Order: sequence, then structure tokens, then C-alpha cells
Amino acid sequence: MLLLFAAHCLAAVLAPVLVRWLGRNAFYPLALVPAAAAVWALPPWFAGDDPRAETFSWVPAFDLEIAFRADALAWMMLLIVGGVGALIVAYCGRYFDRGTPGLVGFAGYLLAFAASMVGLVLADDIILLYVFWELTTVFSYLLIGFDAERRAARGAATQAIVITTFGGLAMLVGLIMLGQAAGTFRLSELVADPPEGSVAISVALVLVLVGALSKSAIMPFGLWLPGAMAAPTPVSAFLHAAAMVKAGIYLLLRLTPAFWEDPVWQPVVLVLGAATMVFAGWRALRENDLKLLLAYGTVSQLGFMTVLVGSGEPTAALAGVTILLAHALFKAALFMVVGIIDHATGTRDLRELTGLGRLTPVLYGIAILAAASMAGLPTTLGFAGKEAGYEAFVEGRGLLLAALVVGSGLTAAYSLRFLWGAFAGKPAVERRELHAPGVALLLPPALLAVAGVVLGVFVSVLDKPLGREVEAYPGTAEYHLAPWHGFGMPLALSATSIGLGVVLFLLRRPLLRLAHLLVAFEPAAVYRAIMSGLNDAALQITGTVQRGSLPGYLLTITLFGSASAAVALASSRPWDDAGPWRLWDGAPQGFVALLTVVTAIAAVRAGNRGETVVLASASGYGVATLFMLQGAPDIALTQFLVETASLIVFVLVLRTLPVGFQRTRPRARRTMHVLVGAFAGLTAAAAAIVAGQARTATPISVGYPAAAEEAGGSNIVAVTLVDLRAWDTLGESSVVALAALGITSLVFARRRFAMPPRARNVSGDVDVWAVRGLDSVEPADRTAPTGRRRERTWIAGGATLAAERRSIIFEVVARLVFHTVLLLSIYLLFVAHSSPGGGFAGGIVAGLALVIRYLAGGPYELAEAAPVNIGLLLGVGLVLSTGTALGGLVWGDAVFQSATLDPHLPVLGHVHFTTSLLFDIGVYLIVVGLILDILTSLGAEVDRERAES
Repeated sequence: MLLLFAAHCLAAVLAPVLVRWLGRNAFYPLALVPAAAAVWALPPWFAGDDPRAETFSWVPAFDLEIAFRADALAWMMLLIVGGVGALIVAYCGRYFDRGTPGLVGFAGYLLAFAASMVGLVLADDIILLYVFWELTTVFSYLLIGFDAERRAARGAATQAIVITTFGGLAMLVGLIMLGQAAGTFRLSELVADPPEGSVAISVALVLVLVGALSKSAIMPFGLWLPGAMAAPTPVSAFLHAAAMVKAGIYLLLRLTPAFWEDPVWQPVVLVLGAATMVFAGWRALRENDLKLLLAYGTVSQLGFMTVLVGSGEPTAALAGVTILLAHALFKAALFMVVGIIDHATGTRDLRELTGLGRLTPVLYGIAILAAASMAGLPTTLGFAGKEAGYEAFVEGRGLLLAALVVGSGLTAAYSLRFLWGAFAGKPAVERRELHAPGVALLLPPALLAVAGVVLGVFVSVLDKPLGREVEAYPGTAEYHLAPWHGFGMPLALSATSIGLGVVLFLLRRPLLRLAHLLVAFEPAAVYRAIMSGLNDAALQITGTVQRGSLPGYLLTITLFGSASAAVALASSRPWDDAGPWRLWDGAPQGFVALLTVVTAIAAVRAGNRGETVVLASASGYGVATLFMLQGAPDIALTQFLVETASLIVFVLVLRTLPVGFQRTRPRARRTMHVLVGAFAGLTAAAAAIVAGQARTATPISVGYPAAAEEAGGSNIVAVTLVDLRAWDTLGESSVVALAALGITSLVFARRRFAMPPRARNVSGDVDVWAVRGLDSVEPADRTAPTGRRRERTWIAGGATLAAERRSIIFEVVARLVFHTVLLLSIYLLFVAHSSPGGGFAGGIVAGLALVIRYLAGGPYELAEAAPVNIGLLLGVGLVLSTGTALGGLVWGDAVFQSATLDPHLPVLGHVHFTTSLLFDIGVYLIVVGLILDILTSLGAEVDRERAES
């Protein structure tokens, strides 16, 4: 199963390459991947094999696992996603014209969506299920918005992701509540042994239903699906007919056997499902766009399936999975038929189409077969499922049965309207030019339409496979699928619904006028009204609390945060049970702490920005000294380096600002700021002291030495960062990389400029740290004879500096210490497992070496020191860190698990190597990239702008 999922992921990665190489023909080899999923799933589904499970540790500390499980329901969903998906992917090979813009990305997104659906139906861990659930949302957003130049496509994509993401977040909360109550996050275990009913469980189920119903476009969340028809037809056929909208039905099939008796389950599912079936079917009769007609028909059919699978009746559930399979076949085929019509005539408006039935008889035949299954005519799979649904509700649920009959009548009516609108001759309509579709375009929908009829005739063969999917439902389904059950109430109801559909179709003109009169709202208008209201509310709230004053924001956050901590301390009184108080271990600590406090107060009272920055850094150095005195050299080293780097960043920023501060007016406000700051500091200090003294549990750090030794290191801090808490470090490294991007986006008003050219042999006047016209000057050659005596330079960028900016001593020092500092950074990187250091500390040291070169010679000296692409450096660091994390699955059995090697090498002798060193190297590169980005943006770019101004 993992290999199947990995194959889809690999296909998604390779799809853009194949499309660039083969063009639209690349869709044919890509279709083999989802086809392989269907081929893999068919034998065990049909034979009734026992469920298969594969589990891999994901985050062991939180018991998160990549848990896949395939049973009868999962195999059928794979048949739909893989089999129908393969035909749709192949259909793309001729649906799109040669050279269609954006086809490279589209292919990757389509295969990535297929991979997400494969993961969703196989996931047995509910957190993993949610991850794939949201991935389908993301990729559907990208696919719906494929034609980003069209406003309608962008709006439809945004609408879809807003509604389905809202539902997904609600579902996540509900799933976590269910998992906590059940004591397990395994979906199979949760369903097999559900938690006892309670108010909390009911709330959790409502939240889960919000996610499931929003995904399947059930009222009131059905607004997004019709708008999503702005997507290309293959997207509509795959996401909105065969795969994505089935995810909610799939989740209902999983959870209904365990929770159908909960007080909230059936009222929500049955009422909303039946209402959706009727109202969406009625709305489909009004549509003139063939895709919109099918879209509302899809919503109506999803309502039908919701009622069937959510009722808790085994016969109804059997009908539901039958309709689920039938709908994937006929609706995907019909969407592809619409795509062919649009492709051949240039329109989907049924008012502009005439005579296609005579001109394209093969396409007409395909549409008839698919529409017959949609309407539920005998000998089709749709008829078998609909008749089973009627049988389930013949006794005891008259109102619900009436709603289903009316909904089915509407389905038959809009099926007839679809065939009439697309293919009938209309004398008043001018015939459009027709581009006859080829065999490659007709074959996929033809196979699906024929399959819907063949499976309907031989539906008895599917009775056992489909029956196994609903074995978890209470009771036993005495009903068996068959093409003919004789005369009875279900057949009478089927005939009634079909007859009602014929009548509604024949009365379509007065009904259309009535439908327009009875429409209370448009779904798109409802969505716009909701979003407009949210925007207005957000503006009002933002205008009230966001006044543009950074000191005001900081004051509010600090005051309320400190007050909350103070109230918590005062109410809990943890000091009552505290042990003996110990403020310091020796006089040096008290002395350094006093100096730190005095320095901080001096920073507050400083009269200009330079003094404030220096004094604030001095207080930071004081804190680092306290760490060192406390016996934490690693933390002290990191603090010293961070303070130094921060000081330089502040200087680079503040050199463009006025030297002095504008005094706060009135004076009382300044006094209030001081008091709030003092209150926050005292509260934080009190909380830290009390927390340390009031400990009752054994500190977690007690186990760190043994864990560090097991990981192959003796430096507990370094081992913690790259082994024990590596997830935190990876997250922080990602934040560092994002910070680099954020700095660049804030500083550069346009695309990032390339690193300044390396120093050139220039003559004439130079200005500050900028030399214009360097690209046309040959590189300097210090050995070439010239007409005048050249002054020897210690650094490459010295000649680019104005005379008053140069310092020969600084240049000499920069040249002498640069390589030594770099070696020191590498030393700190490699000794981290046994001595103070690490990738973060080593990266800062290397960055400081680059800072020295920059300060000594300007941007051109920086280009000489680091002729690398900053984005590439950050990317390689992230890939290396992430690759090491995933490598734990290769050389271990968990993500981030490290391996230890102790080879004996020639010359070097015994070498102790851990794979976590590769992770640390990634952190090293990320930190160096960040500092380079800061120097380039806050340094070199500011220099360039000052030179041009």
C-alpha cells in the first residue's frame, strides 16, 4: 500500500517533466499509475480477502503513525479513484490542445490529487486521514483555479477552499474529541469499539458531520460545487463526480455503523440529505449550462447517497454503495461528454445546441447509456441501487421515502432535459460548426457508460463484494442485488419516479417559469453575502483594535499577558508548597544579574538609538554570562553569538534612521510604559522562580543523559536539538528560512537583485559602497603592468570604497581572521555531539565571518567571500534536514531516528559518525543563508539605494 501511494507521489513529481518532454501525450503513461491502483484493488475486493494493514512510525513521541489499512470499502474506493481516474487522465491526452498554457502544472496537480485520495481511503489513523483530507482540498483548489487569468476560476477556487477548509477544521476537532474519548486514533479500532454516548460525543459527531457534509456539498455547504464547474472538464469528472465529493460519503460509510444511534446523527444526515436531493434536483431543471445542470445533479445524487449510507439500515447502505459506484461511472462519463461537446462546438449552453444527436451518433449513444443509469432505468446499475434504496424505506419511513421518490423523479427529468438540450434538433437554433471528436476522446466515456449498463445487467455478481462493505452495519441485509426482483412496491416506486420525471420534462417550460419565481436565493449570491458580511465585520473589528501603533500593540499584549500570569500565580499560590528558596549559587551570579538589570534600565533611559542597541545587547550578554556561570556553555555560546549577530542587524537597519528618539508625549504615557515594563519583568521573574521552586514531578531532564548516550553523543544540549527534539529544530529551521524570505520581500520593492558583481579594477571616483558601470570593466589584475603605481589591497573589495570609508587595519584583520573563523565554525559544527557547538552556533560564527568581510569591504567584498545563490543555500539546507528526517525510515524504523557509524579509516583512525550530523549540516547552511540574506538585503541593497538616491 505504501508503494502504491509512493508511486502516485512519484508520478506527480515526474508529471511536469513528462509533459515538457511528450506534451499532452504524457497523460497516457501517467494514466498507468491510477490504473495500477485499480488492478491491485480488484482481486481482493472481488474475492473478499481479509483486510490488509501496513504501519510505519511517523512521530513516535506522539504515537502518530503512517497506518494504512485496506478492506472491502477501501478497495472499492481505490477501484473508483484508480479505474475512473485512469480513464479521465487518458481523456486529458486529447481534451487539451497542444501547447495549452499551464498544462505542466496541471498534470502534476492532477496526479497529486489522485495520490491524496489514495492516502485518504487507505488511512487508518484519523490524524493521517485529516492530512490527506486537506491535501485533496489544496489540490482541488489548484485544479479548479487552473485558468488563473479568469476571474470566475479564481473566485470558484477560493469559494471551494474556504468552505471545505472550514468543514475540514471542524472535522479535525471532532475527530480529536472522538479519539480522546475512545482512547485510540485508529479509525478501525474507533469504529469497532466506539465511546459511550454523551453530550461531548454528540458535539464531536456534529463537527465531524460538518466536515463530511461540506466535502460532499450537502446543504447548507453545497454552494461551492456548482461554482467549481469553472474548472476544466477533466477536473469536474474526477474531483466532482468520481473522487473528491465521494470523500464525505466514504467517511459516513466508515462512521455510521458505530454512531448511527446517537441522537444527532440521523436527524442531521437524513433531513439535510433528503432536502439536498430535492432542492438540488429542482435547481438542475433551471440550468442551461450543461455542466451546471450536471453539477446540481451531482449535489442531488450526493444527497441521495447521504440518506442511504447515513440511515443505519444495512439494506439502505447496500443501496448507497451501489449508487456510489454507479454515480462514479455515469456522472464521470456525462461530464466527459459535455467536455467533448464544448470541444466540438465551442459552447455548453443547451439553447445554442441543435442536431448533435444526428451528427454525432456515437457520442449520443454514450450519453443515452450514462443518462439512463443516472435516471435509474432498468438494466442499469443506477436502477439496481435505486430499487434497493426504495426497498430499505418501504416500511416505517413514508415521508423520507416520498422525498426520495420526488428526488428520483427530478433526476429523471433533468436527465431527459440533458439529452434533449445537448442532442435534440431545435429548428429555431442555428447550427454551429462541428469539429468531430476522435476515438481517443470518445473511448473513456464510452467505457464508463457501457460499464454502467453491463454491471446493471450482471449486478448479481456485485452482490457479495458490495455486501461485504456494509457488514459493519447493525443487522443483516436480507436484500440481494439483482437485475430483476419481480413486481412489487420498489418497482412501482421506480416506475412512479420515472413517470414523474417524464411529466416534469414535458411541462418544463411552465415549470421553468415557476422555478424562477420560487427561487428564494442564488447559491453564489449567498456566498458573496456571507463573505461580504465577514469582510465588513473584520474591517470594523480591525478598525477598532488595530490603530497602527506598534507601541500600543506591544503595551496591550504585555499588559494582558502579565496580568493573566499574575492572576494565575495569586490564585494558585504555588509558593505555599515550595521548597527552600535559592536566588543564586554564588556572588558572581548576583553581581552579573545586578549589572544586567542596570544595563537594561540604562537602555530604557538612553537618548539615541545607537546607545539603546548597544546597552540592550549588553544586557543580553549579561544573560549569556549567567548561563555560563550556571554551567550551560552551549546555551551561553549560542546566546553570545545571537546577541552579536542581532547587534549587527540592528546597526544595519538603524543607520538609515535618525540618531535620536522622538520623546513620548505626554510624559505620563512614558511613565506608564515604564511601569508596565517593570510589571511584566517582575511577573516573568516571579513565575520563573516559583515554577522552579514548586516542582513536584521528576524533571524530564533526568532522562536526557541516558538518551544522549543512546543517541551516540555526550553533549546533552546538542543531542537534544538534533535527536530528541529534532521536530522542534526542523520547525525552527523552516521558520528561519521563511524569515529570510520575509526579510527579502519587505526590503526589495522588486525582484531580488543578484549578488553584486565581484570587485573590478576601477579608476576614477568611487562613492560609498557602490560603483556604477562595473559590468563593463575587466577584472583586476594585480600583476599586470600599468602606467601608474597601484596600491596593494588586502581585500578584493577595498578598491570599491571611498577613501574616507576605508580602514587598512580593518582590512588586514578581515583578511587574517576570515578563514580562521570559518574553520572555527566548522569545528563547532563537527564537535557538537561531544562539546559545546552545533549547526546553529557554527552557522552564526560563519555568518559573523561574512559580516567582517562585508564591513571591511562592502557588498563587492561580500560577493567575493560568498559567491553562492542564497535561495539555493537555504533550499539545500532544508532538503538536507528534511531528507535526514525521512532517512530515519531507511536506516531505522521512525522519522528522525539516527544511526551511528564507527568506522576505522586510514590516517584518521577511529571515526565516530552519526547521521544526525547531516541534519546539523542542514541547520548550518540555513543559518548561513539567513545571515547572507540579511547582509544582502539590509546591507547591500540599502547601500545600492543610497548610492542611486
